[in-house]
Amino acid sequence: MTAAIYAIGDIHGRYDLLQKALQEIARDSPDAANPGANPGATIVFLGDYIDRGPQSREVVSCLMRGPRRDGDRWICLKGNHEQMAWDAHQPGGNRHFWLDNGGDATLDSFDGTMPAGVLAWFRDLPLSHGTEQHFFVHAGIMPGVPLEAQDDETLMWIRHRFLDDGRDHGKHIVHGHTPSYFAELKPNRTNLDSMAFQTGRLSVGRFDRGVKSGPTRLIEVMA
Repeated sequence: MTAAIYAIGDIHGRYDLLQKALQEIARDSPDAANPGANPGATIVFLGDYIDRGPQSREVVSCLMRGPRRDGDRWICLKGNHEQMAWDAHQPGGNRHFWLDNGGDATLDSFDGTMPAGVLAWFRDLPLSHGTEQHFFVHAGIMPGVPLEAQDDETLMWIRHRFLDDGRDHGKHIVHGHTPSYFAELKPNRTNLDSMAFQTGRLSVGRFDRGVKSGPTRLIEVMA
């Protein structure tokens, strides 16, 4: 397996940018068809695949199908928007909260009805992925709490208590969730949410598995 691992920030219904990001990763990473190359790439998607942008259905269909290139491995994490969509469809769920936060665009892309299989996929998505030197998560972590003891709400929703804390968290934290016009590269964390639905820019980081640091390459695809 290649020593690199890729992470893609919040897609928010921009299938056009997702396609470009996957093409760039394919060009950047070893090809299983090349003799002697380490096959494929590991890609971590940081959540928030839906809402706000116009192509949520296409994004979800792509991610649910999985990689098309031999040797690639995809890890799809749960974002707060996937959780909101799931919650909105449960008895007593706050449907208006989801719709007011971009769920109306998702519902439109699915012709007014969310398939049960899609909602079940949202429900079952993992909340984090760890390697020896990196911790991938949608929103962030609670500083001072061991990574293995983080609670679900923190991993999907936290902002300032995490963002404003400059301490070393034991691993470099790779996250999205907090919108920024460009990716944010900090000594202890990397934020890859570059507001794709608004800016037309989707950020991808390539990380060296063996080094506790930010991306060795930042790839930003544009509309």
